[in-house]
Amino acid sequence: MQQRLSFHEEIRRNKIQSFFLITIVFIVLLALVYTVGLIVGGDFFFFILIFGTIISILYVVGGYYKSADLAIASVNAKKAPQSDPKFRQYHNIVEGLCLASGLPKPKLFVMENPQINAFASGRDPKHAVICVTTGTIEKLNKQELEGVLAHELSHVANYDIRFMTLTAVLVGIIAIVSQIFLRSMFWGAGSRNSGGGGNDNGQGKLIIMAIGITLAILAPIIVALVQLAISRKREYAADSSAVKFMRTPTGLIGALKKIQHNSDMKVSGAVAPLFLAKPKKEREWFQTHPPLNKRITRLERM
Repeated sequence: MQQRLSFHEEIRRNKIQSFFLITIVFIVLLALVYTVGLIVGGDFFFFILIFGTIISILYVVGGYYKSADLAIASVNAKKAPQSDPKFRQYHNIVEGLCLASGLPKPKLFVMENPQINAFASGRDPKHAVICVTTGTIEKLNKQELEGVLAHELSHVANYDIRFMTLTAVLVGIIAIVSQIFLRSMFWGAGSRNSGGGGNDNGQGKLIIMAIGITLAILAPIIVALVQLAISRKREYAADSSAVKFMRTPTGLIGALKKIQHNSDMKVSGAVAPLFLAKPKKEREWFQTHPPLNKRITRLERM
């Protein structure tokens, strides 16, 4: 008989693993910056670093502050009025979960889609939104809908948008620095330090340059995979937090099983990482969400 999982322990473990993964991204960034600095040297290196940092931060922070509006607009969602009988249960469940968790009530939206799915966005609990599909409201019973909404509120409570924004900034800086460095090789930016110093010194610089080029090629791939791994850990953490809110995994398990049977689910590519689930068959390493069967198995053990 398998040992039952503690949702408190699962939340703690997933947070530790998420911070460990983001530390890997930071180490890769430091290694790339140091290696490029050795090869390029001088003012040109600082130009690369400063330019890359500014562009990444402006791009991601702009999206961060407008994350909720952009997400809602991208799926053409509409506000779910509490006066409409169709959405009364939706509002009542969220209000109950907010009272239990101490969170402010987010703005509630609905998107026309017969599939079962939902997402949360917003830079903090005071600016959060939750959006569900019409299929979620129509096809889930009250307990299953409560499980889905508890999962989405968990993303808000765990500040997942803020955490993933930090990750995106680091990943963006690495991508930009790598691209500028690789292009500078064709411009001959590294040649200014390539002459003189004897044969041994020349060989040493060639080795460092080879390491730098390899790192510049591999670093964006490595950190992109780490970014996906962090996203999967945050999904596991949100599942565990949903159990903490509800004190039972039954509702979320039922909702995920219904999603699992809907193999033709399609969501907008731009906001796909925000959604509750992505029931695709690709390798887990290349997905923002863990496989549904793994999530269900973990929840069944809580």
